[in-house]
Amino acid sequence: MIEETGRVVAKDPGYAWVETIRQSACDSCSAKSGCGHSALAKLGRNAIHMQAQCDIDVSIGDQVIVGVPEEIMLKSSLLAYLMPLLAMLVAVLVADELWGKDLLTALSGLAGLGIGFVALRWHFHRNRHDERYQPVVLRRLCGGPQ
Repeated sequence: MIEETGRVVAKDPGYAWVETIRQSACDSCSAKSGCGHSALAKLGRNAIHMQAQCDIDVSIGDQVIVGVPEEIMLKSSLLAYLMPLLAMLVAVLVADELWGKDLLTALSGLAGLGIGFVALRWHFHRNRHDERYQPVVLRRLCGGPQ
């Protein structure tokens, strides 16, 4: 289970809205002072609000641990990176076989990449309410301010 600490900001029946702060691995890297990625990560420290399934008793302001199964994160990451690239590769190979012209092959590759992104968006939109993909409040750490 991949876990993240957050704070409950609202409650719905069976769910809790949790605010987490996006963390970067740059804080533990020894090369962070000379890395451009570290500078970009410092700019993007935004709070993220997510709706998480919650079967435990929590109150607004409580610190909680939110988790997502590792296999779901792995499958989603592979899908997000590979689907557009595979669609582009298939489009390029088909266009090269059909026409054999560089410009048409390149344009087909771009079209395949776009179709891959659209298919990816459709897949995640279709499965957005699937409970397997939803974060879950695992446990309460401490209460919020009273």
